[in-house]
Amino acid sequence: MSKTTYKRADRVADQIRMEVADILMRKIKDPRVHDVTVTDVELTGDLRIAHVFVTTMETGEAERDIFAGLTKASGFVRSELGRRLSLRYLPDVIFKKDVSGARGDRIVKLLDELHGESEHHGSQDSPSSGQGTADS
Repeated sequence: MSKTTYKRADRVADQIRMEVADILMRKIKDPRVHDVTVTDVELTGDLRIAHVFVTTMETGEAERDIFAGLTKASGFVRSELGRRLSLRYLPDVIFKKDVSGARGDRIVKLLDELHGESEHHGSQDSPSSGQGTADS
């Protein structure tokens, strides 16, 4: 019986995700940083760089402003992480846009379209007279 192994980087990344979400929600005073959701954190194997993936409902110029605010706040976020976590080396925090949600939505839309086409083709192939069914 094999036990699932978790790399330390994965455990630390999960803790960083929770802490960064809390810091962004409660501590950041920059008005540009609003309505941001931390979706994932990927740490390098040596725990030196944390890629923090965030998503927002804003688009265009408003989205660029949010990421400019996040970039400016990354030093503050890193120092707050230093107060909350006991790590030998505190990772550099790099904010990145999470595009997995948009990709997932597109995939679901394409699958729905394919499912609709298969139902349309399936109804043309089956007989519509209804003579093959008998109810008791």
